[in-house]
Amino acid sequence: MEPNHVLAVDRIDLSDIEFWDRPWEEREGAFDTLRRERPLAFFEEPDGRDLSALAPPPGPGYRAVVRFADVTEVSRNPDIYCSGKGAVSILDLPPEMVEYFAGMISTDNPRHARLRRIVSAAFNPRMIRSIEDTIEAVADDTIDRAVAGSGGSGDFVLDMAARLPLKIICDMMGVPESEYETVFRCSNVILSNGDPEFVPEGSDPVLAFLTAGQELTDLMGDISKHRVDNPTEDLTTALITTNIDGEALDHAELASFFILLLTAGNETTRNAISHGLLALTTHPDQRAIWQDDVDGVTATAVDEIVRWATPVIWMRRTVTRDTVLAGEELHADDKVLLFYNSANRDETAFDDPFRFDVRRSPNPHVGFGAAGPHFCLGAHLARREIDVMFRRLFARLPDLHATSEPVRLRSNFINGIKHLDYEFSVAR
Repeated sequence: MEPNHVLAVDRIDLSDIEFWDRPWEEREGAFDTLRRERPLAFFEEPDGRDLSALAPPPGPGYRAVVRFADVTEVSRNPDIYCSGKGAVSILDLPPEMVEYFAGMISTDNPRHARLRRIVSAAFNPRMIRSIEDTIEAVADDTIDRAVAGSGGSGDFVLDMAARLPLKIICDMMGVPESEYETVFRCSNVILSNGDPEFVPEGSDPVLAFLTAGQELTDLMGDISKHRVDNPTEDLTTALITTNIDGEALDHAELASFFILLLTAGNETTRNAISHGLLALTTHPDQRAIWQDDVDGVTATAVDEIVRWATPVIWMRRTVTRDTVLAGEELHADDKVLLFYNSANRDETAFDDPFRFDVRRSPNPHVGFGAAGPHFCLGAHLARREIDVMFRRLFARLPDLHATSEPVRLRSNFINGIKHLDYEFSVAR
C-alpha cells in the first residue's frame, strides 16, 4: 500500500470528518506529507454543536504530532505533556465526563500510579494464566459457530473478529452471556464518533454516548454488588477486593475502568484481527510465509498486524509548561495529538514502512501507545488473542479470505472495520 499524495499540505485538515472518509491511501499520503513538510501542524478544533446541543464549544486548536521520534518523546515525558487536563479527547470535557469514560487514561501521577497499581495487582499472574487458558477454547467455539451458521461465507467482523475479544472480556469481568449484546452495542456507540450505523441520523451523538456509558455503568454496578456477597474468580471480584496499602477502587473508578476495559479491550482487538485478515488477503505472499511457519512467524506477524492497523489513531496530551518539540515552541495549555498511525509509517523508524511484512524485525511500533506510563495495560492479552485466533484459523480454515472491500468506521479516532465479507471452503 503506497501513499497517494492527493492533498497539498495546506489542504490537509485532520479536524474535517470528510478527510477521514477518504481512501486509506490518500490519508496515508497526507500524513506522509505532514511528516516531511509540517511535522507539528496546527489545526482548528472541530465544532460539534451543529450535531449536538450537548457538545462543548471548540477550544483553541491543537498541534498534530506525526513523527515517530516526537510521539515517543511526548510519551516519555508525562510531566511536560499531561493526560489529566481536559481529558485525552480533542475537546475539553467536563470533569464528570472525563471520569465517566476515560478514567485511568485521563489521569496523571500520583493518581494514575495509584489506579494502575491497584488494577495491576488484580491482574496478577494467576488471573492472567486463567484468562490465557480459555482463549484457545473461545477461538474454537467462535469458529464452530461461524462454520455452523455461515455456509462458507459471512461477515468476518460479526462472525469472528468481534466475538472472540467480546467473550474474553465479558467472561473476564463476569458479564453474563445475556448481556453480551448490550456490551457490544454500547461499545460501538461510545467509540463510533457518531457513525450513522451506530448513532442514527437525527439522534444526538453526545446523548447517545452518555446513555451508552450509563448502561455499562449500571451493568457494572449490578455485577459488583452481586460479587460482594457472591465472590468468584473473575476480575470484577479481584478489583473490588484488591487493597494496596489501604487503597482500593471506589465505585466511580471501578465503573470507569469497566467501561475502559470493555471498549478498549473489545474494539481494538476486534479491529486488529479484522485488519489482519484484510492484510493477509491483500498480501497473499505474506500469508504464505506465515502459514508455512506458524510457530516461527506468529510473534512478528502479530506485531506487524498491530502496526499496520494501528486501531487507536491518536491520543491527546496537554502541555504543562513552555517547551520545544520538533523545533517549535509550545506553551502551557497547548494541546498536542499523538498520531500513532503516522508514527507507525515513519520511514526514519521503519524500513519500507508501507510494506506489510509478517517477519518485520525490529518492529518498535506504537500500536499500543509509546513507552511511558500510559502504555496499554492489555497489550499482552491483545497479542495473545490475535496470536491464537490466526493460529486456529490457519489450522481449521486455511483458505479463509476476505472477498470485498471493508466497510470502515467513519471516525478519526478508531481505525475501525465495521464489516468485511469472507469465504472459506475447508472446515474441520
